[in-house]
Formats: sequence, structure tokens, C-alpha cells
Amino acid sequence: MTLIDTHCHLADSAFEADVGEVVLRSKVAGVRHTVVIGETPEQAKAALGLVDRFPGLSATAGVHPHEAKRWSPLVAAWLAEALRDPRVVAAGEMGLDYHYDYSPREQQRVAFEAQLELAQAAHKPAVIHAREADADVEAVLRNHPGVTVVMHSFSSGAGLLERMVSRGAYFSFSGMITFKAWRLDGPMRAIPLDRLLVETDAPYLAPVPHRGKRNEPSFVVETVRRLGQVMGQGEAEITSLTMANAVTVFGSRLATE
Repeated sequence: MTLIDTHCHLADSAFEADVGEVVLRSKVAGVRHTVVIGETPEQAKAALGLVDRFPGLSATAGVHPHEAKRWSPLVAAWLAEALRDPRVVAAGEMGLDYHYDYSPREQQRVAFEAQLELAQAAHKPAVIHAREADADVEAVLRNHPGVTVVMHSFSSGAGLLERMVSRGAYFSFSGMITFKAWRLDGPMRAIPLDRLLVETDAPYLAPVPHRGKRNEPSFVVETVRRLGQVMGQGEAEITSLTMANAVTVFGSRLATE
């Protein structure tokens, strides 16, 4: 198999002690490329450090909704510059999270809007975090129809799924789709095959049969297998589809490194 993990927090401290071994295991498992998420300026810098150390990695740069209270003209200038870097294949993750409210909701919306504008200016996709904020996520995205969006680790309602399908969004699925509590198999089948992506969101959301462990890119194999079952595709077919889709949305770097 040749796989792409489109969303992994490989710069997280959970991988500090053995990141080289984690990357090696991913290659053995058939993961050709991993997109390392830089959800703060500090994490983006760390992600780029990993990109320079290991082949087959790219980075993103953005401000997570938990960190939206940090948004400022200085951070905006940093992100505009970061998105010019060819090693940075997307903006984000960005969005809204009304479950934890670690940043005030208005500040979350301001940072989200501003990052979408920067993504469009840089001609790069935006990786979207949406938790318990479906209506506001949709409203903000409606203001930016020109931005290619990736709905990261999608687990929102069927209504948002339907409207994002109409928008032409990409949908990235994590190990959550292997959980017993997962209830979106039916709505998922409305997503065009050329809009499907897979991710780990490691070190979080380890798929069955790895539940309770630290997640890592090699585990994306389980998510691909389950996605194929839901979509009525063989393992080889869904692997090929999700890889091609990742190259389409994030760029040829994912196919050449």
C-alpha cells in the first residue's frame, strides 16, 4: 500500500523521544507522506524542523481555535510569510471549537476569518477544525467561497456534511470511524470519492485495534481499511483514491518526496 497521512501532530512532545522510529515504522507500513500540523507558530517551526530531518514530510502553519486569543497583527504577518514556504502545504489547522472554549468565541471567529483570507491569498488549502460549532463554521466559510477547505477529522452533523459536499470540500477521516460509537456511515456515502482523505490526528484518536495507545502515522492503515468498507471500495482502490486526492489538494510535493 502507498498511503498519505494528511494530518499528524508529529511535532507534539508525545513523539519527542522516538520520532525517528515513528517515521521509520510509518514507511514500513506503506505511508509515503505525512503532513505535520503546525497549529501555532512554535509548532509550525518544530514541524518544519522535522520536514528538514526526514524525507516524506510536509508541514502546515496556522493558529488552532484553542490558541485564537493569541491572534494579532504580528501573528498574521508570521502566517503570511510561513505560507510562502514551499514546505508548508496548507494553512491551519484553524476553525472553531465551542466544546472547550479555550479562546473566546468572538476571537475564534476573528482568527478563523483572517486565516482564510491568508490561505486564499497564498493559494493554499485551509485545514478546518469544527467542534460543536457547525452553524458558525458554515457561516464563516460561506464568506470565503474561493478557499479550498479540508474538513479535518470530520465528525460533525450530517447537515454540515451535506452542505460541505455542495461546497466541494474535502473530508478527512481519522481513527474515529473505527469506533463503536461512530454513527455517520450513511451520510459519508454522499461524499464523492474524489473528496476523501485519511489521517491519524496522532498522537490522538488511535483507531481500533490500537485504542488506548499513542496514535502514530503507521496506524492510518486501519482507517483506510474501514473507510473502504463504508464506501464500498476495496482496500487497494480506496488507498489509491485517497492518495491521489491528497496530492490534488495539498500539491505535487506529496507525490514526489
